[in-house]
Formats: sequence, structure tokens, C-alpha cells
Amino acid sequence: MLLSVSPNLLELLSWLGTLTFAATGALVGVQRRFDLLGVLVLAAVTAIGGGSIRDVIVGILPPTSLQNEPLLWGIALSGLVVFYLHRFLRAEGRLIYGLDTLGLAVFASLGAERGLSGGLGMWGTVFAGAVSGVGGGVLRDLLTGQVPGILYRNGDLYASAAAAGALVVFWSYPFSPEWAVVAGLVTTLALRLGSRALGLKLPVPRHPGGV
Repeated sequence: MLLSVSPNLLELLSWLGTLTFAATGALVGVQRRFDLLGVLVLAAVTAIGGGSIRDVIVGILPPTSLQNEPLLWGIALSGLVVFYLHRFLRAEGRLIYGLDTLGLAVFASLGAERGLSGGLGMWGTVFAGAVSGVGGGVLRDLLTGQVPGILYRNGDLYASAAAAGALVVFWSYPFSPEWAVVAGLVTTLALRLGSRALGLKLPVPRHPGGV
């Protein structure tokens, strides 16, 4: 019999990750000088994009976030707050990085838990966790005309940090589902922040001249 995580913990983490990602999407929209509708759309896509892709992978239709009316209202409110109060924020780049890191960690763990609950094996669980963590950011980057950051990040670990967190959830889930989710979240946070502090990055191809 597969153990399960407390619904209260899952609900708390879902709200935390969703509203965090909504704020990052709205902040990027403000930086790109989107109008109010554009900022709200970007907030919503960033907030629920990865989780919706994850739910499709594990066979949950319609995606759970689209059935949660209070959560959708929370996304809209987050977008509005950022749109009207962004001028009072300082160091927007750092704020986006911090919120993005937190959202990545939360959704990587939630995605892995959802994959396990859906009967996926190790690789399926890791994929569900990674997609859940990075999917919203990829859609955000595409909508703002950027190459998705997961394809070229040189300053830190991102998708690989989410995948590692999901793998920790998979390994530790049989011992304690709730602590497994927390451990996966902490792992992703530590890898993302630690890689930035230490300058760790994945290798890239060398140019023909060896530069």
C-alpha cells in the first residue's frame, strides 16, 4: 500500500508555490512593460503552467489548478498587487531570483509526489518533478520572447536542481512521505542557491577554436 502525504501539507505547498510563481511572472511582465492584461496572463501561465503539464503527464484532467477557484483568484490578486505596487519594490532582479527559486523547489517536490501517487517509476517521477518545477518558467520565457533559461543557464543549476530534488523525493518517499517532500524541496533550494554561490554550472560545448 502506497503511503501518502497529508492533504493539508500538499495544499499549503501548492498555494506557496503557485503564488510565488505568479509573482515572478507578474514581475517579469512589469519589467517587459506589459499592460495589465499581459501581466495577469503572464502571472497565470507561470503559476499554473508547470503543474498543468505535470497533471497531463500523470493523467489528471482537467488539471487540478484549473478546478481550484480560490487559487485562481489568488493568482489574479498576486498579479494585481505586483502591477500596482512594483514601484515600491527594490532590487527586482534579486526578488525574481528568490521567488523563482522557492517556486522551483516547491513544484519539483509536488510534481514528484504527484508522479509517485500516479504510479510512475523513478524516471517518470523525476520527469514529472522537473517539468512541474520548470514548465511555468519556460512558458513565461517564451511569451516574453526569450530563449527558455533552462537551455543555456551558466550561472547556476536550475532544471538539474529540480530533477535532483524530485529524485530525493522518490528515494525517501517509502520511509516518510511528508519528510520526503520536505527533503526534496530543501535539496532543490540548496543546489540552486549553492551553485550560484559557488559558481557551479553544467558543461557547455567548446567552440572549434577551443575557446
